[in-house]
Amino acid sequence: MESHEIKAVLEQALALDEVHVTGDGSHFQVIAIGEMFAELSRVKKQQSVYAPLMQYIADNRIHAVSIKAYTPTEWARDRKLNGF
Repeated sequence: MESHEIKAVLEQALALDEVHVTGDGSHFQVIAIGEMFAELSRVKKQQSVYAPLMQYIADNRIHAVSIKAYTPTEWARDRKLNGF
């Protein structure tokens, strides 16, 4: 699976302002930004991003995924730390 395919899946499934996906074909890093994360705990944020990817993890198209989820305000504060 390619990074742009994961990005498309997440953009279609979730109400995100931005999503950044990097990876090497089976290990991916996702940074998701959206107001939908405002009232969620850190674990719930990750679970909400993980859910649309479950079928791809189950069939081994994605082996590993690292998720960081932010509200737009959190992202504005932290994006420099992430190299954006």
